[in-house]
Amino acid sequence: MAHVLADTARWPLVPACMGAVAVLLLRAALHDIATRQVSDRLVLGVALLDGMLAWLGGYPWRGLLSGLGLFALGVTCWSRGWMGGGDAKLLGAVGVALRPGQVPALVVDIALAGGVLALLYLLGRASLPPPHGVATPRTAVGRVLRVERWRLHRGCPLPYVCAIAGGSLVALL
Repeated sequence: MAHVLADTARWPLVPACMGAVAVLLLRAALHDIATRQVSDRLVLGVALLDGMLAWLGGYPWRGLLSGLGLFALGVTCWSRGWMGGGDAKLLGAVGVALRPGQVPALVVDIALAGGVLALLYLLGRASLPPPHGVATPRTAVGRVLRVERWRLHRGCPLPYVCAIAGGSLVALL
């Protein structure tokens, strides 16, 4: 995605699209933390904006090929139980903005972000007390954090959209 920045003088829509993609990715990550679900509307928005970035960059068919390849990778991971279906959809949507040669770097960025996420969850599990006996918070953020603490101690799956969003934002910059 960063290679598209060279076209910003010619295409003023590029920074706006990149900013909108970043906002949608952050929103998807927060939604995944709260609910462990990925909104299809957010995935579609990311795919459309990334498609526009590929079109503005002059490689719409290669971007579509990259997105389909990453979606196939995500479906493979989903079929083996390594990630959720929403994660696979978002992975494919993120890939639409890339040329095929940039896909390996994105996969590495996402894997590194996933490693950091897993480390944070392991540290949280070891350092935070279980949520039993803790008063129910009054705010939505407090309730989400309490539920997340419960998920930590139950060994629930990670919100991997956070890793996909983090790795994609690194690639975006």
